[in-house]
Amino acid sequence: MEVDEEVCLLWLLLKKKKRKRRYWVHPILRDRLVHGQFVTLYPKLRMYDNKFFDYLRMSIKSFDELIELIRQDISCSETHLRPSVSPEEKLVITLRYLGTGCSFGELSYNYRLGKSTITGIVREVCKSLWNKLVNIVMPEASEDIWKTIARDFERYANFPNCIGAIDGKHIRVIKPVDSGSLYHNYKHYFSIVLLALCDANYCFTYVDIGAYGKSSDSAIFKNSVFYKRLTEKSLNIPTPKPISNVDLTPMPYVIVGDEAFGLAENLMRPYSGKCLPYEKRIFNYRLSRARRNIECTFGILANKWRIFHRPINVNIDFAEDIIKASCVLHNYVRTRDGLKFKDTLYNAPMTNLNTLHAGRGTPSSLNIRDKFAHYFVNDGRVPWQDTKI
Repeated sequence: MEVDEEVCLLWLLLKKKKRKRRYWVHPILRDRLVHGQFVTLYPKLRMYDNKFFDYLRMSIKSFDELIELIRQDISCSETHLRPSVSPEEKLVITLRYLGTGCSFGELSYNYRLGKSTITGIVREVCKSLWNKLVNIVMPEASEDIWKTIARDFERYANFPNCIGAIDGKHIRVIKPVDSGSLYHNYKHYFSIVLLALCDANYCFTYVDIGAYGKSSDSAIFKNSVFYKRLTEKSLNIPTPKPISNVDLTPMPYVIVGDEAFGLAENLMRPYSGKCLPYEKRIFNYRLSRARRNIECTFGILANKWRIFHRPINVNIDFAEDIIKASCVLHNYVRTRDGLKFKDTLYNAPMTNLNTLHAGRGTPSSLNIRDKFAHYFVNDGRVPWQDTKI
């Protein structure tokens, strides 16, 4: 193209009139302080505890405590152009998004705010929730906390020296741009992985968020900070202690996982294969009873925060913020408003265990698993449960 033609084209582009905005603020959005759902519904909800809990997934007291924690982070200054959105309204909008899984467009019409404004609010509040709550509801475990978790697992699952159940959950997302097959998992949809450790009361004690959907749970675990600290023995895990009154050999505190994880000194997985002897079947049953806690935790998370019932249609970094916020909210609500383990206790059937090979384990870890199995059929036997096997 000649220089004169380029100049002419540039002049035409500059001369072309820009499209004028029809409204500075759309008439529908101007009525926010009169007809917006926060103004019309929120004050009435505070008059009825059960309706408030149903709408926002937490009690009025928990909501009030939460807003005071994050108020400073999500407050904004008033301007002469338009009234600002209050911290309470921002939190209500975010909880409705997480609790119902509705779209930003639907929230925009309900609360009479622009779609981009709603998106920015949810992102801002999710980041603040994680930053403020993670050290409160998911603190780094001390030796006393590990011992408390172990006592709960022994009480509820009859599995001594157990300090947690671990597993991964695939969070469905819309395929990220230019991602190829990185996020395409073995279930044939796109996802990012939430790898989590939980206690006996269905609360998360550790989360790793954002791994590619194509990655296996074992690979994600071995690349995590938690695994590095576990191998370096810097997690404040208590020193080994005997589990039997007959054999006083100290046994390490262990985490229980499924067949996808490799056997290690502090990580127990089921015996592989079918037609196993009685002792190994009992061990697999007990491990399954302890490991079901993480499956139940994921189920409670998804049913409380129903954003996980559909693909999350945002950028990956935003999706990670949403998952982080949901995890800390899960712990926050359960410790204040949720049911305790005994209120949801049931007798789980033995899991159908398929043969998988994620690592045979060292001779030491094999010996530890065998000692647990021996204990379960001797002085650690629970006849009213183990006779079902």
